[in-house]
Amino acid sequence: MERMLSSNASLAAEQSSVRIRLMAGLALAGSVWLVGLVGHYTPLAEWPALFLYVIGSLSVALALGIRERLWDTMWITGRGLKRALAWGGGIGLALLVIDNINTYMYYRSGGAPMAQMEEILIGMRLVFFFPLLVLAEEFLWRGVLLSGLHDAGINRHLAVLLTTAAYALNHFAVAPVDMVERAMMAVMGLPIGIAGGYLALKTRNVWAAVALHGLTMISMIVDIFVIPRLV
Repeated sequence: MERMLSSNASLAAEQSSVRIRLMAGLALAGSVWLVGLVGHYTPLAEWPALFLYVIGSLSVALALGIRERLWDTMWITGRGLKRALAWGGGIGLALLVIDNINTYMYYRSGGAPMAQMEEILIGMRLVFFFPLLVLAEEFLWRGVLLSGLHDAGINRHLAVLLTTAAYALNHFAVAPVDMVERAMMAVMGLPIGIAGGYLALKTRNVWAAVALHGLTMISMIVDIFVIPRLV
């Protein structure tokens, strides 16, 4: 009887954890998209949505981790850290090389550089903002939402697809550049979301996706500032 009660309590706690993660993550994503839509038609552009996205994602993860003690459940954990970083770093380096080669060929064929993104990163010195952005995105999409969908019993491939699609589309809500550059960023986000999602599932550790994402961010900086000068 005691074992049955303990099992029921454990199941209830797991279901509560799933509900809390999905509600918090989806509420934040919806708020970001709404603020981004409003900002698109005002002089503020998408800046409020971008800051809500970063600060909100970090705050949600911290609140769930500290108040609800869901660090391990969200895969924000030190367990298997070396293995996670090895997987994320290895695949991240492979994507970095592939992306830089594709970008070089893109510029060689007459493709236009991402001038607005360059101005934001260097002119406004927001390149130093990237580490926080990487943590915020991975904590939200892989840590909060992907783990929540997985624990809710959603097919793992569908869970990766859904979180990747939402993550890629989110660039249209928070990127304060024109639609062409937003589309380019969304496309670049697809392999990050897919690879990062499967890495997080495999290792049960969000730091694998953080390592991969960080390297692809370095790749984007090389795409914008280095490769155009080599063509």
